[in-house]
Amino acid sequence: MDRVNVAIVGAGAAGLSLAHRLTKRLDGRSIALVETAESALRPPVRTWCFWETARGEWDGAVSGRWPALSVFGPDGTQWCSSAAPLVYKMIRSPDFESLVRGDLADVRPIEATVLDVVDGAGGALLRMRDAVGRPAELAADVVFDSRPPVAFPPSAVTLRQHFRGWFVRTAEPRFDTGAAVLMDLRTPQPDRGVSFGYVLPFSAHEALVEYTEFSQDVLDRAGYEAALHDYTDRVLDLGEFSVTGTEQGAIPMTTAPLRVPVGRRVFRIGTAGGATRPSTGYTFAGVQRQTEQIAAALAAGRRPGGSAAHSRRHLFMDAVLLRGLAEGRIDGADFFASLFRGNPLPRLLDFLDGRTTPLTDLTVGATAPIGPMLSTLWAHVRPGPALAREPDDTQS
Repeated sequence: MDRVNVAIVGAGAAGLSLAHRLTKRLDGRSIALVETAESALRPPVRTWCFWETARGEWDGAVSGRWPALSVFGPDGTQWCSSAAPLVYKMIRSPDFESLVRGDLADVRPIEATVLDVVDGAGGALLRMRDAVGRPAELAADVVFDSRPPVAFPPSAVTLRQHFRGWFVRTAEPRFDTGAAVLMDLRTPQPDRGVSFGYVLPFSAHEALVEYTEFSQDVLDRAGYEAALHDYTDRVLDLGEFSVTGTEQGAIPMTTAPLRVPVGRRVFRIGTAGGATRPSTGYTFAGVQRQTEQIAAALAAGRRPGGSAAHSRRHLFMDAVLLRGLAEGRIDGADFFASLFRGNPLPRLLDFLDGRTTPLTDLTVGATAPIGPMLSTLWAHVRPGPALAREPDDTQS
């Protein structure tokens, strides 16, 4: 039976990032990257966005960057600010894959669908179906699995960040390339949760325009199309335009404890391992922190059990917000508008990325609607039922 030191399941952002980092840290150890050949199980082309300083590790794959961000409140009030020293960046998954795979010459690619991962004291066993449907097995000292969890526990509060976007080209110049629109809360709001528009302008005539909801249930195709038409026509008044491409997805936002170790030799990474920030749905930056921690632990001969992308303090605050949105205690549009109205943009971006101190967290928290937050906090710390949904396997 074939055996490797490290097996990575899945070649999305998490799997590729970890493979990239391990090749830099683990000289002489064998690494396999297992990727399904079944098109129905492979993720679609995705857009990953994040913010960091002007120069970053993945700049070779960045296809868009914006030095400033805009937010529109429900009443049309606009807040536009420089993000300096941060820059908002966009990466398309094919560009990221092309950049990373060029450095993986020492990683063994395996084209197979993983059916089961069996944990053991001396190693783990991957039971697979190869590209032509035959059974196959691979033994590994450790396995890092990026496949999404099948379901979250019923005690968890789970929403989804679900969206559909159009890549548009307008007949007239309609977009300001100096600022991305992070949240446009002028969209019709759901009874529970929040909806908003999102605009990444590439030129005066071209942009990615998305309709996004944080809620429990996704829309059907007609629902997203109607919401996008309302946003592009009524809110943005784009005039004549053509749609040159689309993207759609749903990201789980859950209070479930998603930890990296799930056995003695098996570890979860990416969304499955808690890299997604529950309150925002952003994942790419969390993946980078998580995979760097894992690579450093393995290089030092440690078990990568403490590789958390987000602190317990920030996860607790996220859990309170998710409960408030799910139960209708918190008006989502009012909540996010209050944060952007009451904080300098760099401070708020650090807060949303989990890079703030407890004192800064209190400062930001004081700008949120206090009554609904305290009511939700009290409800959250009391024992009681929670609302949950099964996760989606699509990630942006």
